[in-house]
Amino acid sequence: MKITVVGAGNVGATCADVIAHKELANEVILIDIKEGLAEGKSLDMWQTAPVNYYNTRVVGYTNQYEPTAGSDVVVITSGLPRKPGMSRDDLIATNAGIVRTVTENIIKYSPDAKIIVVSNPLDVMTYCAYLTAQVDSNRVMGMAGILDTARYRAFLASALNVSPKDIQAMLLGGHGDTMVPLPRYTTVSGIPVTELIEEEPLNAIVERTKKGGGELVNLMGTSAWYAPGAAAAQMVESIVRDQKRIFPVCTWLTGQYGLSDIYLGVPVVLGKNGIEKIIELKLNDAEMALLNQSAKAVREVMSVLDNMTSKA
Repeated sequence: MKITVVGAGNVGATCADVIAHKELANEVILIDIKEGLAEGKSLDMWQTAPVNYYNTRVVGYTNQYEPTAGSDVVVITSGLPRKPGMSRDDLIATNAGIVRTVTENIIKYSPDAKIIVVSNPLDVMTYCAYLTAQVDSNRVMGMAGILDTARYRAFLASALNVSPKDIQAMLLGGHGDTMVPLPRYTTVSGIPVTELIEEEPLNAIVERTKKGGGELVNLMGTSAWYAPGAAAAQMVESIVRDQKRIFPVCTWLTGQYGLSDIYLGVPVVLGKNGIEKIIELKLNDAEMALLNQSAKAVREVMSVLDNMTSKA
Protein backbone atom coordinates (compact mmCIF):
# COMPACT_ATOMS: atom_id res chain seq x y z
CA MET A 1 0.00 0.00 0.00
CA LYS A 2 1.36 3.39 -1.01
CA ILE A 3 -0.09 6.82 -0.25
CA THR A 4 1.13 10.10 -1.74
CA VAL A 5 0.65 13.57 -0.28
CA VAL A 6 1.39 16.43 -2.67
CA GLY A 7 2.35 19.61 -0.86
CA ALA A 8 4.67 19.52 2.15
CA GLY A 9 3.33 22.67 3.79
CA ASN A 10 1.64 22.60 7.18
CA VAL A 11 -1.50 20.76 6.03
CA GLY A 12 0.27 18.22 3.82
CA ALA A 13 2.96 17.47 6.39
CA THR A 14 0.37 17.03 9.13
CA CYS A 15 -1.66 14.71 6.91
CA ALA A 16 1.40 12.59 6.09
CA ASP A 17 2.37 12.45 9.77
CA VAL A 18 -1.09 11.24 10.84
CA ILE A 19 -1.15 8.64 8.05
CA ALA A 20 2.24 7.34 9.17
CA HIS A 21 1.25 7.18 12.84
CA LYS A 22 -1.89 5.21 11.91
CA GLU A 23 0.20 2.86 9.74
CA LEU A 24 -2.23 3.15 6.86
CA ALA A 25 0.42 2.24 4.29
CA ASN A 26 3.86 0.72 3.96
CA GLU A 27 5.11 3.91 2.38
CA VAL A 28 4.05 7.56 2.33
CA ILE A 29 5.51 9.75 -0.41
CA LEU A 30 5.61 13.49 0.26
CA ILE A 31 6.10 15.82 -2.73
CA ASP A 32 6.78 19.56 -2.87
CA ILE A 33 8.20 22.04 -5.38
CA LYS A 34 10.41 23.76 -2.79
CA GLU A 35 13.87 22.21 -2.84
CA GLY A 36 14.52 20.06 0.23
CA LEU A 37 11.26 20.80 2.05
CA ALA A 38 9.58 17.41 1.51
CA GLU A 39 12.86 15.58 2.06
CA GLY A 40 13.51 17.40 5.32
CA LYS A 41 10.03 17.00 6.77
CA SER A 42 9.88 13.34 5.74
CA LEU A 43 13.23 12.63 7.37
CA ASP A 44 12.08 14.39 10.54
CA MET A 45 8.89 12.29 10.59
CA TRP A 46 10.77 9.04 9.96
CA GLN A 47 13.00 9.79 12.92
CA THR A 48 9.93 9.80 15.17
CA ALA A 49 9.11 6.21 14.18
CA PRO A 50 11.38 4.65 16.84
CA VAL A 51 9.83 6.95 19.45
CA ASN A 52 6.19 6.56 18.43
CA TYR A 53 6.45 2.91 17.35
CA TYR A 54 5.24 2.83 13.77
CA ASN A 55 6.66 1.19 10.65
CA THR A 56 5.36 3.35 7.81
CA ARG A 57 8.30 4.78 5.89
CA VAL A 58 7.92 8.47 4.94
CA VAL A 59 10.04 9.64 2.00
CA GLY A 60 10.15 13.10 0.43
CA TYR A 61 10.98 14.30 -3.09
CA THR A 62 11.28 17.66 -4.79
CA ASN A 63 8.94 17.85 -7.78
CA GLN A 64 9.47 14.20 -8.74
CA TYR A 65 6.43 12.08 -9.50
CA GLU A 66 8.07 8.84 -10.60
CA PRO A 67 8.38 7.67 -6.96
CA THR A 68 4.60 8.10 -6.54
CA ALA A 69 3.89 5.39 -9.14
CA GLY A 70 1.27 2.90 -8.04
CA SER A 71 -0.17 5.05 -5.26
CA ASP A 72 -3.52 3.82 -3.97
CA VAL A 73 -4.60 7.20 -2.62
CA VAL A 74 -3.27 10.69 -3.35
CA VAL A 75 -3.98 13.77 -1.23
CA ILE A 76 -3.49 17.12 -2.99
CA THR A 77 -2.80 20.03 -0.64
CA SER A 78 -0.81 22.17 -3.11
CA GLY A 79 -1.72 25.78 -3.72
CA LEU A 80 -1.13 29.32 -2.57
CA PRO A 81 -3.10 31.16 0.11
CA ARG A 82 -4.94 34.27 -0.95
CA LYS A 83 -2.62 37.25 -0.53
CA PRO A 84 -3.43 40.94 0.01
CA GLY A 85 -4.52 42.53 -3.25
CA MET A 86 -5.22 39.16 -4.89
CA SER A 87 -8.71 38.81 -6.32
CA ARG A 88 -10.74 35.63 -6.08
CA ASP A 89 -10.25 35.09 -9.82
CA ASP A 90 -6.48 35.46 -9.43
CA LEU A 91 -6.47 32.85 -6.68
CA ILE A 92 -8.57 30.45 -8.75
CA ALA A 93 -6.33 30.89 -11.80
CA THR A 94 -3.14 30.34 -9.82
CA ASN A 95 -4.30 27.33 -7.82
CA ALA A 96 -6.15 25.75 -10.75
CA GLY A 97 -2.89 25.75 -12.68
CA ILE A 98 -1.14 24.05 -9.77
CA VAL A 99 -3.88 21.47 -9.19
CA ARG A 100 -4.12 20.73 -12.91
CA THR A 101 -0.37 20.03 -13.19
CA VAL A 102 -0.36 17.90 -10.04
CA THR A 103 -3.39 15.87 -11.18
CA GLU A 104 -1.88 15.22 -14.62
CA ASN A 105 1.26 13.84 -12.99
CA ILE A 106 -0.67 11.76 -10.49
CA ILE A 107 -2.85 10.13 -13.16
CA LYS A 108 0.23 9.52 -15.33
CA TYR A 109 1.93 7.43 -12.65
CA SER A 110 -1.07 6.19 -10.62
CA PRO A 111 -4.01 5.85 -13.02
CA ASP A 112 -6.12 3.93 -10.49
CA ALA A 113 -5.57 6.23 -7.51
CA LYS A 114 -8.33 7.80 -5.46
CA ILE A 115 -7.75 11.56 -5.27
CA ILE A 116 -8.60 13.70 -2.24
CA VAL A 117 -8.36 17.45 -2.82
CA VAL A 118 -7.64 19.83 0.05
CA SER A 119 -6.46 22.85 -1.98
CA ASN A 120 -8.55 26.03 -1.86
CA PRO A 121 -11.02 27.18 -3.02
CA LEU A 122 -11.92 23.60 -2.14
CA ASP A 123 -15.05 22.93 -4.18
CA VAL A 124 -13.75 24.41 -7.43
CA MET A 125 -10.29 22.85 -7.03
CA THR A 126 -11.95 19.43 -6.66
CA TYR A 127 -13.90 20.20 -9.83
CA CYS A 128 -10.62 21.18 -11.54
CA ALA A 129 -8.99 17.88 -10.51
CA TYR A 130 -12.01 15.94 -11.80
CA LEU A 131 -11.92 17.68 -15.19
CA THR A 132 -8.19 17.02 -15.45
CA ALA A 133 -8.16 13.41 -14.25
CA GLN A 134 -10.96 12.30 -16.57
CA VAL A 135 -11.82 9.34 -14.36
CA ASP A 136 -15.02 8.26 -12.59
CA SER A 137 -16.21 10.95 -10.20
CA ASN A 138 -16.32 8.47 -7.30
CA ARG A 139 -12.50 8.57 -7.34
CA VAL A 140 -12.13 12.37 -7.09
CA MET A 141 -13.40 14.07 -3.94
CA GLY A 142 -12.79 17.06 -1.73
CA MET A 143 -12.10 17.27 1.99
CA ALA A 144 -14.28 19.90 3.62
CA GLY A 145 -17.23 18.47 5.48
CA ILE A 146 -15.13 16.34 7.85
CA LEU A 147 -13.15 19.42 8.89
CA ASP A 148 -16.28 21.56 9.20
CA THR A 149 -18.15 18.98 11.28
CA ALA A 150 -15.05 18.51 13.44
CA ARG A 151 -15.10 22.22 14.25
CA TYR A 152 -18.84 22.12 14.90
CA ARG A 153 -18.48 19.08 17.20
CA ALA A 154 -15.50 20.61 19.02
CA PHE A 155 -17.45 23.80 19.72
CA LEU A 156 -20.43 21.77 20.95
CA ALA A 157 -18.22 19.62 23.18
CA SER A 158 -16.84 22.75 24.83
CA ALA A 159 -20.27 24.32 25.28
CA LEU A 160 -21.82 21.15 26.71
CA ASN A 161 -18.69 20.08 28.62
CA VAL A 162 -18.90 16.56 27.16
CA SER A 163 -16.56 14.32 25.18
CA PRO A 164 -16.31 15.16 21.46
CA LYS A 165 -16.30 11.39 20.88
CA ASP A 166 -20.01 11.28 21.70
CA ILE A 167 -21.10 14.01 19.30
CA GLN A 168 -22.37 13.04 15.86
CA ALA A 169 -23.13 15.77 13.34
CA MET A 170 -23.77 16.40 9.68
CA LEU A 171 -23.54 19.41 7.42
CA LEU A 172 -23.96 20.04 3.72
CA GLY A 173 -22.94 22.52 1.05
CA GLY A 174 -19.81 24.35 0.05
CA HIS A 175 -16.73 24.82 2.17
CA GLY A 176 -17.03 28.32 3.58
CA ASP A 177 -19.57 30.81 4.85
CA THR A 178 -22.41 29.17 2.88
CA MET A 179 -22.01 25.71 4.45
CA VAL A 180 -25.22 24.28 5.93
CA PRO A 181 -24.82 22.80 9.44
CA LEU A 182 -27.83 20.64 10.38
CA PRO A 183 -28.74 20.85 14.09
CA ARG A 184 -31.68 18.53 13.36
CA TYR A 185 -29.18 15.79 12.50
CA THR A 186 -26.87 16.51 15.45
CA THR A 187 -26.89 14.14 18.45
CA VAL A 188 -24.91 13.52 21.63
CA SER A 189 -24.84 9.77 22.35
CA GLY A 190 -28.13 9.55 20.45
CA ILE A 191 -29.74 12.47 22.28
CA PRO A 192 -30.86 15.29 19.95
CA VAL A 193 -28.61 18.27 20.62
CA THR A 194 -31.67 20.53 20.82
CA GLU A 195 -32.56 18.82 24.11
CA LEU A 196 -29.20 19.75 25.62
CA ILE A 197 -28.64 23.33 24.50
CA GLU A 198 -30.86 26.35 23.93
CA GLU A 199 -31.56 27.65 20.44
CA GLU A 200 -29.60 30.90 20.78
CA PRO A 201 -26.23 29.40 21.84
CA LEU A 202 -26.71 26.60 19.29
CA ASN A 203 -27.22 29.16 16.52
CA ALA A 204 -24.11 30.99 17.72
CA ILE A 205 -22.11 27.75 17.41
CA VAL A 206 -23.47 27.21 13.89
CA GLU A 207 -22.35 30.71 12.89
CA ARG A 208 -18.95 30.20 14.49
CA THR A 209 -18.56 26.96 12.53
CA LYS A 210 -19.25 28.76 9.25
CA LYS A 211 -16.44 31.19 9.98
CA GLY A 212 -14.17 28.63 11.65
CA GLY A 213 -11.35 28.96 9.15
CA GLY A 214 -11.40 32.75 9.31
CA GLU A 215 -11.26 32.69 13.10
CA LEU A 216 -7.99 30.77 12.99
CA VAL A 217 -6.50 33.04 10.32
CA ASN A 218 -7.28 36.05 12.50
CA LEU A 219 -5.60 34.40 15.50
CA MET A 220 -2.50 33.04 13.78
CA GLY A 221 -2.09 35.11 10.65
CA THR A 222 -2.24 31.92 8.58
CA SER A 223 -4.71 29.13 7.89
CA ALA A 224 -5.22 26.03 10.03
CA TRP A 225 -3.29 22.81 9.54
CA TYR A 226 -3.73 20.31 12.41
CA ALA A 227 -7.47 19.76 11.89
CA PRO A 228 -7.41 19.90 8.06
CA GLY A 229 -4.48 17.47 7.90
CA ALA A 230 -6.12 15.06 10.32
CA ALA A 231 -9.44 15.30 8.47
CA ALA A 232 -7.83 14.38 5.15
CA ALA A 233 -6.04 11.48 6.84
CA GLN A 234 -9.36 10.22 8.19
CA MET A 235 -10.69 10.05 4.63
CA VAL A 236 -7.57 8.13 3.58
CA GLU A 237 -8.11 5.68 6.43
CA SER A 238 -11.72 4.99 5.46
CA ILE A 239 -10.63 4.23 1.89
CA VAL A 240 -7.54 2.08 2.49
CA ARG A 241 -9.18 0.10 5.30
CA ASP A 242 -12.50 -0.11 3.44
CA GLN A 243 -14.27 1.14 6.56
CA LYS A 244 -17.32 2.43 4.67
CA ARG A 245 -17.59 5.37 7.06
CA ILE A 246 -20.34 7.91 6.43
CA PHE A 247 -18.78 11.35 6.07
CA PRO A 248 -19.76 14.68 4.54
CA VAL A 249 -17.54 14.87 1.46
CA CYS A 250 -17.31 17.23 -1.52
CA THR A 251 -18.56 15.04 -4.36
CA TRP A 252 -19.97 15.26 -7.89
CA LEU A 253 -23.76 15.38 -7.86
CA THR A 254 -25.85 13.96 -10.69
CA GLY A 255 -29.38 14.81 -9.55
CA GLN A 256 -29.13 14.16 -5.82
CA TYR A 257 -30.82 16.89 -3.77
CA GLY A 258 -32.14 18.21 -7.09
CA LEU A 259 -28.63 19.32 -8.08
CA SER A 260 -26.52 18.20 -11.03
CA ASP A 261 -23.06 18.90 -12.47
CA ILE A 262 -21.66 20.41 -9.30
CA TYR A 263 -19.12 19.47 -6.65
CA LEU A 264 -20.78 19.98 -3.26
CA GLY A 265 -20.56 18.59 0.24
CA VAL A 266 -23.07 15.83 1.05
CA PRO A 267 -22.95 12.63 3.15
CA VAL A 268 -21.36 9.66 1.40
CA VAL A 269 -20.20 6.13 2.16
CA LEU A 270 -16.41 6.11 1.80
CA GLY A 271 -14.72 2.78 1.09
CA LYS A 272 -12.07 1.05 -0.99
CA ASN A 273 -13.67 2.21 -4.25
CA GLY A 274 -13.80 5.82 -3.13
CA ILE A 275 -17.28 7.27 -2.89
CA GLU A 276 -19.43 4.15 -2.88
CA LYS A 277 -22.78 5.77 -2.23
CA ILE A 278 -24.26 9.25 -1.94
CA ILE A 279 -26.82 9.54 0.85
CA GLU A 280 -29.83 11.81 0.34
CA LEU A 281 -31.18 13.23 3.58
CA LYS A 282 -34.80 14.33 3.84
CA LEU A 283 -34.35 18.06 4.20
CA ASN A 284 -37.09 20.45 5.23
CA ASP A 285 -37.85 23.57 3.17
CA ALA A 286 -35.54 25.83 5.18
CA GLU A 287 -32.59 23.39 4.94
CA MET A 288 -33.14 22.89 1.22
CA ALA A 289 -33.23 26.64 0.67
CA LEU A 290 -29.89 27.00 2.44
CA LEU A 291 -28.41 24.15 0.40
CA ASN A 292 -29.57 25.74 -2.85
CA GLN A 293 -28.09 29.04 -1.73
CA SER A 294 -24.77 27.31 -1.03
CA ALA A 295 -24.88 25.53 -4.40
CA LYS A 296 -25.46 28.86 -6.15
CA ALA A 297 -22.36 30.32 -4.52
CA VAL A 298 -20.28 27.28 -5.53
CA ARG A 299 -21.57 27.42 -9.13
CA GLU A 300 -20.47 31.05 -9.39
CA VAL A 301 -16.91 30.04 -8.52
CA MET A 302 -17.04 27.00 -10.82
CA SER A 303 -18.14 29.27 -13.66
CA VAL A 304 -14.99 31.36 -13.17
CA LEU A 305 -12.91 28.25 -13.81
CA ASP A 306 -15.07 27.23 -16.78
CA ASN A 307 -14.61 30.67 -18.37
CA MET A 308 -10.86 30.50 -17.85
CA THR A 309 -10.75 27.04 -19.41
CA SER A 310 -12.83 28.08 -22.44
CA LYS A 311 -10.51 31.04 -23.12
CA ALA A 312 -7.35 28.98 -22.76
